[in-house]
Amino acid sequence: MTSPGAYTALKDMFPGFAAKKIKLADQDIFVRMAGEGPALLLIHGYPQNHVCWHTIAAKLAEYFTVILPDLPGYGYSAPPKDHPGGLNHSKRAMAQNLVQLMQALGHETFKVVGHDRGGRVAYRMALDHPQRVSKLVCLDILTTYDMWHQVTAAKAVSAYHWQFLAQPYPLPETLIMADPAYYLEHTIASWAKNRDLSAFDPDAIAHYRATFATRQQVHNACQDYRAGWSIDRDHDEQDLQAGRKIKAPTQIISGPASATSDANAQQNLWEQWCESVQCYTVPAGHFVAEEAPEETLTLLVPFLTKD
Repeated sequence: MTSPGAYTALKDMFPGFAAKKIKLADQDIFVRMAGEGPALLLIHGYPQNHVCWHTIAAKLAEYFTVILPDLPGYGYSAPPKDHPGGLNHSKRAMAQNLVQLMQALGHETFKVVGHDRGGRVAYRMALDHPQRVSKLVCLDILTTYDMWHQVTAAKAVSAYHWQFLAQPYPLPETLIMADPAYYLEHTIASWAKNRDLSAFDPDAIAHYRATFATRQQVHNACQDYRAGWSIDRDHDEQDLQAGRKIKAPTQIISGPASATSDANAQQNLWEQWCESVQCYTVPAGHFVAEEAPEETLTLLVPFLTKD
C-alpha cells in the first residue's frame, strides 16, 4: 500500500475536500469528502484510484455530500488479505466494506456511482443491500456475468486483460512489474477514445502511477480480476438464476469509443438486471468522467437529484 502521506507529495486534485483514513475492523480505507446534502458515493475502477473523479466531484458536491474512497487494495487503502476462494477480493466483500464505510460516516442510505471495477462493486451493492442504495449509476461496464458470457474474438483481444490478470500467481504480477508505469499508461491510453493520454490531466496520471507501482498493488489488482473470473461470476449467475433484480433506479453511461457497447445493446442487457434502467452514451472511450466530464454531468445531475 502507498502511504497516505505520499498523497500530499502530489498535486491536490480536490481543493476543499477533507482527507481521512477510516478503520473498518482490520481494513483501513482512505477517503476524501466534501459538500452537503444527500450522500453520494463515487467508486473508482482499475487501474486508477479516487482521483479519477477530479473532473466532476466539485460540481457534484454542490448538490451532495460526496464521498470518494479508494477501493480496498487500490490507491491509499489497505489491501484485503488473500483468500483461497477469492472471497476477500470479491465485489460482494468490497461492497460490504463500503456499506460499512458509509455507516461509519453516518449514512444509512445513499446514491452510488461506480466506474469500471467500481461499477461492479456498485451494482453488487445494489443487489446485496437494496435498502441502502437509493440510486445506481454504472459507467461503461457490462455485468461480470455478461462480460464472460459474451466473449467474442474481438472482445478477447480488446479486453485481453480479463484473461491475463486472472492467470495464476505469479505470472501477471511478474510481467507487469517489469515496468508497471508503462503497463498502466498503455492500459489507460488503449481504452481512451483518442488511444492516448491527451484527455487526462498529467497530475492525475501521476497519482495513478504512484499507486500502481509496488508488487503488492499489482498483486491486489490481479486478485481483483481472479475474483472476477471465479466468485464474482458465480454470485452474478446465482442472482440471475434466482430472478433477483436491482431495485434502485439505474442509469448506465457508456463511451461508444470503448469496446463496451452502444446504448441500445446496453439497454437490452441491463433490463435483465434492473427493474428500472436507462442507458446513454457520451463522446468518450472508457473513462467517461475524465474524457467527457460536462456531458457526463449533464446526465448525472438530473438523474441523481430527481426524487
